[in-house]
This record gives sequence, structure tokens and C-alpha cells, in this order.
Amino acid sequence: MTHRATDNSKALNAFLAAKHEIDGMLARLATLSADHFETSPDEIHWGHVGTLNDYRAKLREITDSAFKEGEHAK
Repeated sequence: MTHRATDNSKALNAFLAAKHEIDGMLARLATLSADHFETSPDEIHWGHVGTLNDYRAKLREITDSAFKEGEHAK
């Protein structure tokens, strides 16, 4: 039985496309964060806190999965 080299170009292209999209999302989030999520200190209310906590929880789920932490720890 001979083994042929696997052509993973389609998987590689899909991976790079997903990575590019993630990089774009991270850049946009970093810009938004640098602008204090488009709020000024005088405008902050508990709704902003709730929204930011929601963002944080979703990002924590992603980072826990990526770094095998939290509920994803082995």
C-alpha cells in the first residue's frame, strides 16, 4: 500500500480565512476598547456595565477554550 501526501490546501485556505476574520474582529474590538467602547465617563450607567460584562463572559469562554482554562482545563 502506498501513501500519498495529503493535499491540505483547501483546509489551509479555510484555516487562513477564518484566522484573517478573527484577526479583523480582534482589531476592531481593540479599537473599540481603546475608545472606551464609545462611552465617556460622564455617560457610564449600569447598562454599559451589563453590556461589557456580557462581552467579557463571551471572550472568557473563547479564551478558556483556546488556552484550556476554566471549564476547559484538563
